[in-house]
Amino acid sequence: MNGYLDRADAGRAVARALSGVALDDPLVLGLARGGVPVAAQVAWALGAQLDVLVVRKVGHPEQPEYALGAVTADGTRYLREAGPGVEEAAERAALTAAGLEARLRAGVPAVPVTGRDVVLVDDGLATGSTVIAAARAMRRAGCRRLVIAVPVGPPETLALLRAEADEVVCPLVPRDLQAVGRWYRDFHQVDDEEVRRLLTGSAS
Repeated sequence: MNGYLDRADAGRAVARALSGVALDDPLVLGLARGGVPVAAQVAWALGAQLDVLVVRKVGHPEQPEYALGAVTADGTRYLREAGPGVEEAAERAALTAAGLEARLRAGVPAVPVTGRDVVLVDDGLATGSTVIAAARAMRRAGCRRLVIAVPVGPPETLALLRAEADEVVCPLVPRDLQAVGRWYRDFHQVDDEEVRRLLTGSAS
């Protein structure tokens, strides 16, 4: 397999890969923004609820383009390094994530995850920082079972994620990832309106 036409195509592939995974009344959470179109297809295939989770990378205080980890809207974080200014950078990223999550939901409250089987979906993996932060947020929120499902990711990152989830599903595992976008023909930037439309409408 050489890749995907677009995120919807990737979502259908992830849904097929999940067909052998036992799930009880699952909640599908798409990481905003790019993971939501993938998650929408997964939710539609499973007949499951769909919701959004916002995670923001935490930039180095002196080199913001260099990510030290990631943080969710509720402040759950995964940081690879510590040091002066890192805590403040994480707090700023959490505030940004909370603001975006509220905007994307447009007043609709988050679906509770306590006691639920959660399928956490993104459009691909590189370092895995954002998905690890999201996974820890779901554990903290009391999910019953956690499955991480992504269309593409390198083997070393998938190995890291297996310590964070009950199961990890990934149909395409290239040894030379280079960039997630390389594995899509259409990898356009997903905007707020597309996310809101998917959350309130149909994935079909």
